[in-house]
Order: sequence, then structure tokens, then C-alpha cells
Amino acid sequence: MWPYHPDLLATPVPRYTSYPTAAEFGNIGPGLYADALEQVTGDVSLYVHIPFCERICHYCGCNTGAAGKRQRLDSYLAALSREAVTVASRLPDGVRVRRVSFGGGSPNALDPVDFVRLVEHLTVAFRLDDPVFSIELDPRTMSADWAQAIATVGIARASLGVQTFAYHCQQAIGRVQGEDTIVRTVDWLRGAGVSSLNFDLMFGLPRQTRGDLLDTLERSRTLGADRIALFGYAHVPHVVPRQRAIDATDLPDQQERFAMAGLGHAQLAANGYWPVGFDHFARPGDPLAKAAFAGRVRRNFQGFTDEEAPNLVGLGASAISRFPHLLAQNEKNSGRYRMIATQGLLTADRGIERSAEDRERGSIVEQLLCQGSARLAPRLAAEIGEPLRSFIERDLASLREDVLTIGADGLPYARTIAALFDPYRRTTPRRFSSAI
Repeated sequence: MWPYHPDLLATPVPRYTSYPTAAEFGNIGPGLYADALEQVTGDVSLYVHIPFCERICHYCGCNTGAAGKRQRLDSYLAALSREAVTVASRLPDGVRVRRVSFGGGSPNALDPVDFVRLVEHLTVAFRLDDPVFSIELDPRTMSADWAQAIATVGIARASLGVQTFAYHCQQAIGRVQGEDTIVRTVDWLRGAGVSSLNFDLMFGLPRQTRGDLLDTLERSRTLGADRIALFGYAHVPHVVPRQRAIDATDLPDQQERFAMAGLGHAQLAANGYWPVGFDHFARPGDPLAKAAFAGRVRRNFQGFTDEEAPNLVGLGASAISRFPHLLAQNEKNSGRYRMIATQGLLTADRGIERSAEDRERGSIVEQLLCQGSARLAPRLAAEIGEPLRSFIERDLASLREDVLTIGADGLPYARTIAALFDPYRRTTPRRFSSAI
């Protein structure tokens, strides 16, 4: 088990799926995003956001709402298809889209026929040529027709929102789904040709015990998950109002959360999963594990990834695009997004230009979280020297010849160490989740 130092975990820190984080986003003019698209060089990945679910879970912090009436979905898909044409027309000739990821919400809140049509629209707009497709799915609304749609599109990677197999925890978070539902979904997806299957799991849930966690991990392994993302539940009802439905007195305390994280890490590693960063795990043959072996793991808005494209273009309400010099987020409100997109206008209205300093610090943050070490410029080594001392003295990290390395015992403190390089944390009042 990892050594527990509560004083080093006392300050909430970002998950650092970007740097700077979305907390630093401000208003940007449409010209910045347009220029970024027009100046793209290298490969591009697409992220397509579907902000709908048939059922809303209490814990969820995603930008999503109830699917509701068919007309609402139809109008959103029309706007999404129009945005795809608008964005694609800005990209230079010769740009290749290597990956397309569908997230949400739950993309399978859509009718499967509508989903296939959406893929056809994207294929035409972006001239797609055999990209890698991935998708997030809610097992509760999975169907044989959806499995056929996945086979038709040729989706190779899928991520299931499993969270926990413990029924009492499922009740507490508003996501009841029996094991038979997961088994049936896995069978459908394997039959549809999905070769990399991820299970999203959580620790720190209300009423969850260590035994519940171990049971969930074992069931996930038995069901053949190629990847497992083991996230700590972030209880921030001041940011996510729907979390007020969860009784905070049912949540494990920080020390118990820490123990669960360590237990999960040890259990998965002992059963053949390769740790990727702090909270992702992959079987040795999976592309994510191979990228970890080769030191090619990256960090983006979907977590740890083997994606190497320097540009990510987000489509849909609240989707974030990432370029070396710019982070740009689309209009969050689904209604306003539809209104803007259907007029043939770019919808990005918030973001931040990344200065040379931002890029340097962001690279260090990403290297620390992905590879566990980073070379520091002397001025940065001097800047973080004093706050880093607490980690070095407890053998959680080392700094030798300007190379900062996070030790094996320091893994659960990686986000906290990375935050030492983030000067925005000294001025931004917004609260984040627990570091573990």
C-alpha cells in the first residue's frame, strides 16, 4: 500500500486533461478558432459530443441532459451535421482525420439509424479514410440494433459506463444495471468487432466498501475488459447540482478513498493489467499498454490515450478543440449551440490562447502524469524547489540534474506534484476535486 500523507492531499487539484485547464477559459472571438482551423498542420482527431442520456445519473458531471422528445434529438443532429461542414471547410487540403471519438452523455441515446447517418455526414464532410472509431456507451440502453450499427460503422474501441457492480452503490448513484446487462452488452460488442473494450469504474462511491471494489474489479477482469479506468468519484455539488441527490454522509473519507485507490491499483497490476498513469490500466496487448511501454502515452480531455495527433477538433455543444497554441470550447447550452451551428457559423466562444510559457509548463505536467518524469529548465526547478521538498523528503519524488521523477510511492501524489507548475492555481478561486 502507498504511504498516506493527508497534508499533501489537502488541496483540491485539477485532473489536468488540458493545460491550462477549462477553469482558465474566457471569452474568445470566433476569429481565433477560425484561424486555428485554417492553419492546421499534421493529423487531426475528431471528438463528437452527444449531450443526451435516456437516464441521468446522480454522480455525473458531464454536460448532458435527458434525451426527451425526438424533435430535440433531430434538431441537434441537424446542427451537428451543419457544424461538421462548416468546420471541415476551414481545414487545409491534405489534412488527415486519423481518429473519430463519440462521447457524451451517451451516444447510444440516439437511434442507431440516426447514428449511422451522422457517421455518413462526417465521412463526406471530412473525407474520412479508414480512421479509428471509438465510442462511449451506456449499457442500460444498449440493443442488438445498436450493436449492428457499431459493426456497420466499424467501431474498434468502446467504453462502457459500468462504475460498480454493487447494487447498493448503484442505487445511491442512480445507476442501477444488473450484471446480465453488462454481459449482454459485452457479447454484442465483441460480436460487432470491438477489439478494445474499456470499463469505466469508480471508487469512493457512497456506501462502497473495499470488498465491493474488489468484487467489481474481479467481475470486470472476468468479463474480459481490455482497459479499465478507475476514477475516484468527485463529489462537488456546488459545481454539479445533480450530485445533491447523493448523501455526503455515505461517502468514504479521504483516508478510505486513498486505501481504495491503492487496493485497486495493486489488484489490477496483480492480475496482469499494465498501469497507465495513475488511474488507467490496460492488458499488455492493448494499444494503450503498447503506447505506455514505448513512452507514447498522451493526456487529453478523454484521459490517458495513445492518440498522437497534435490537433483535436471538437464538434457539438461544449466540445473542446485543442491546437498547440489554442484551446477553444463550443457553446455549452444545447439550444444556443443549435441556433449558432444551423446558421453555418463556428460555435466556439470560450477558450484560451496558450503562450510559450503555457506550452512549456503544460508539457511538464503531461510528462509527469504520463511518463512519471520530466526535465526542468533551471528556473522552473528553482521555482518549485521549496514546495517540492516535502515530496522529496518523504521519498515520493526525486530531482537530479534537473530531471524530476515521481517514485513508485509518489504515484497517488502525481496530480499534486504536477500542480506545483501551475501558477493559475494561485489565482483561480474555483474549487476542484480531491487529489485522490
